[in-house]
Amino acid sequence: MNFFRGVMGGQAAGPQPSGAETIQKLCDRVASSTLLEDRRDAVRALKSLSKKYRMEVGTQAMEHLINILQTDRSDSEILGYALDTLYNLICNDEEEEQDEAMQKQSDDLGAQFTEQFIQDPEHITLILSLLEEFDFHVRWPGVKLLTALLKNQGVQVQGIILVSPMGVSRLMDLLADSREVIRNDGLLLLQQLTKSNAAIQKIVAFESAFERLLDIITEEGSSDGGIVVEDCLLLLLNLLKNNSSNQNFFKEGSYIQRMKPWFEVGDDNSGWSAQKVTNLHLMLQLVRVMVSPVNSPGASASCQKSMYQCGLLQQLCTILMATGVPADILTETINTVSEVIRGSQVNQDYFASVNAPSNPPRPAIVVLLMSMVNERQPFVLRCAVLYCFQCFLYKNQKGQGEIVATLLPSTIDANSISAGQLLCGGLFSADSLSNWCASVALAHALQDNLTQKEQLLRVQLATSLGKPPVSLLQQCTNILSQGSKVQTRVGLLMLLCTWINNCPIAVTHFLHNQENVPFLTAQISENLGEDERLVQGLCALLLGICIFYNDNSLENYTKDKLKQLIEKRIGKENFVEKLGFITKHELYSRAAQKPQPVFLSPEQMLFDHEFTKLVKELEGVITKAVHKSSEDEKKEEDVKKTLEQHDNIVMQYKDLIREQDAQIQELKEQVATMTSQSEQMQTTVTQQLSQIQQHKDQYNIIKLKLGKDSQSQANSQADSQVNGLQTEELSQLREDLEKLRQQHTLLQTQLSDKDALINTLKSETAEGSAASDNTEMLKELDALRSRVHSQATEIDQMKTEKQELLRKAEAMSSEAVSSSDGSLDAAKMAEVESRLAAQTSETERLKEESKSLSKSRVDLDQQLAAATSTAAILQTEKAQLQTEVQESKKEQDDLLMLLADQDQKIHSLKQKLKALGEPVDDEDDLDARDQTDDDEEDDDED
Repeated sequence: MNFFRGVMGGQAAGPQPSGAETIQKLCDRVASSTLLEDRRDAVRALKSLSKKYRMEVGTQAMEHLINILQTDRSDSEILGYALDTLYNLICNDEEEEQDEAMQKQSDDLGAQFTEQFIQDPEHITLILSLLEEFDFHVRWPGVKLLTALLKNQGVQVQGIILVSPMGVSRLMDLLADSREVIRNDGLLLLQQLTKSNAAIQKIVAFESAFERLLDIITEEGSSDGGIVVEDCLLLLLNLLKNNSSNQNFFKEGSYIQRMKPWFEVGDDNSGWSAQKVTNLHLMLQLVRVMVSPVNSPGASASCQKSMYQCGLLQQLCTILMATGVPADILTETINTVSEVIRGSQVNQDYFASVNAPSNPPRPAIVVLLMSMVNERQPFVLRCAVLYCFQCFLYKNQKGQGEIVATLLPSTIDANSISAGQLLCGGLFSADSLSNWCASVALAHALQDNLTQKEQLLRVQLATSLGKPPVSLLQQCTNILSQGSKVQTRVGLLMLLCTWINNCPIAVTHFLHNQENVPFLTAQISENLGEDERLVQGLCALLLGICIFYNDNSLENYTKDKLKQLIEKRIGKENFVEKLGFITKHELYSRAAQKPQPVFLSPEQMLFDHEFTKLVKELEGVITKAVHKSSEDEKKEEDVKKTLEQHDNIVMQYKDLIREQDAQIQELKEQVATMTSQSEQMQTTVTQQLSQIQQHKDQYNIIKLKLGKDSQSQANSQADSQVNGLQTEELSQLREDLEKLRQQHTLLQTQLSDKDALINTLKSETAEGSAASDNTEMLKELDALRSRVHSQATEIDQMKTEKQELLRKAEAMSSEAVSSSDGSLDAAKMAEVESRLAAQTSETERLKEESKSLSKSRVDLDQQLAAATSTAAILQTEKAQLQTEVQESKKEQDDLLMLLADQDQKIHSLKQKLKALGEPVDDEDDLDARDQTDDDEEDDDED
């Protein structure tokens, strides 16, 4: 700090250093000091001196400041001081300048330092990188510095930013900054960045600029917002004006719909603030940019359609008819509505239906025309109404017919004011501006509409009491001849030229008045002042149209006689020279630039945009028509006649060729039809052959299916028989099984009896009775064995009978198949070979039969499954019976073993009895005794 005290005047004595010396020492300090604080203090001192010693600081310290930006990135405070110092050097702020005489020198300094700064594009890249810093003291000075650079050297800085990676994206991030100061200055920066650079405009638009800007406008209160809304609207205008790509992106993004709430005004429109007027004016300009006549017709038409569909046009018409709206806003609204409806039939029809909120209601067109012909209304408002009327009639033949119809005698309503009455009133008013506006408006009602030109010839005007009415055409010429103001005569001449152009009937009506041609020739031939030269040119144009579109129906004013009149009274060269006065007029080129009538003062209101197109179209053809002599005309007529004859011959040949072409075409079509029919027949034959083959294949398949189905049917019949037999056999086997069980029980009982008998024999040791019992037991065992054997035989017989039944069923099936195959095959083959046409129906019948056979086959399959299950059950029962038989055999063997044991025991007992000396009867003795007993019983019975 001692250094600064010495430098800035801290010493009491000694010479004070100059500003340049101080700045030099500060720059040395910035360059050589190793302490960050010292460098920071030096840069802060340079900042304080940069406004007073701008030249010295700029020439000596700029490189050091840039070096600080590159090396001291970690300290936001020194970065902020350096950026502020550079901003003071480059910015040309008039408020900061104390001496206005030094303004030019200051501007030169700003441009010089800007040029020095951007010599190295990396410096701009450095500033862009610093904008990524969130610190307020770095970001805000960076935004201001870049804005100042763009103001001084916009094109060069735009080029550097355009090629810088993510350069535009970094700047777009400023709109999302939560600090309003940075966001608002970011808007100003983007305004400078997007000026006259379509490439940057597209990049900014595709970085969601429309979405962000519209959100900001809504947040700030739309038209009631402050300066921020104005900045957003100015940026939107930069992005959309003369940029078809962005305009299409704006429309496709449905952003037009978001503009509608901007124009919602209340009933009380008094006391509008200046900022609101500015905001609404810019909003209307934004709408006009989207539908400007300089845009491509397709793009404008699409935007016009969107504005009608979203209700924006209706909202604008509401403002148009509202009360208390400021005059400049009303004027701009009229211009906006004009371009929204221009060339759009739907929008024009809607505008024709709009009524003003008056009592009684009047059409908006009538209310606007009342303002146009009222000389007390502001000039710009009258021009806007004229432009609106022109746009309403542009390419709108329906609207033209409605306007002309209000002038016709059959449609005039005495109780109401019509558009036609207002135009006639303005046409013959004492105000020259009203004359001109009414003439131009009426000319637009006739533009490119031959029907309305002829209809307007019927209009009759009552001039004064006691005098017959005169036609509108005659009244216009009468006013011309009275020598009114130049503006009035120019308007009437434009109306007459538009009226009789390309309308021979109107030309005849105009020439029928004997005073018109002498008046025109007199006007053209005179040598008048500079102001009258335009009127002379228009008179020459009107006379030239009378020549070019003359049908020679009037003998006194044929083409030749009019040319002779020009040659004698005016001179061809003079006539052409006077005709050229129109396009040479300074106001002609201004009017030819755009459709909207924009004039600085009413005196400059002379030419209409559509009329300039008409002059450009007719000037050349009229010049050629006037220079042609009568001989040339005759030659041309002869040539025309010859050409017409040739044309007639050519037309005859063309007609003949057309007929022959038509015949050839018909023959070609017939050949094509026959060829297609032949191809179709061949295709049909091929298809039929393939169908026949398919039918044969189907027939063979059906044969196989029928065979299988017949076999299945036979099997099912056999199975049903087998099922019946099996049921009977099953019951029989069950009965036999029950018998065997009973017999088994009986045998068990008998065995029990035998056991009891053996026990008795043991106790009684009666030899005779035991022998007899053994014999009976053996007999019973033999009977049981024979019975079991007979049951096994019966089971084998059942198996044999079942197999026999199956063989019989198969034989029956094969016989049925063979018999059906022979008859069906013969019938089918004969029918296929004899009647091809019936093949389709036969196939359908076979398909139905196949379906029925398939159904029957399904039924047979079900029956077969049932029979199979029944057979399985029988097999199970059979296995059970066999098991039971085996068990019976085992039991019999056990019985035999028991009997053998018993016999052995009996024999041993007999041996014991014999050994004891007891008498024992043998089996033979017992048998003999039994026989003797039987014989005795027989004798007793006898």
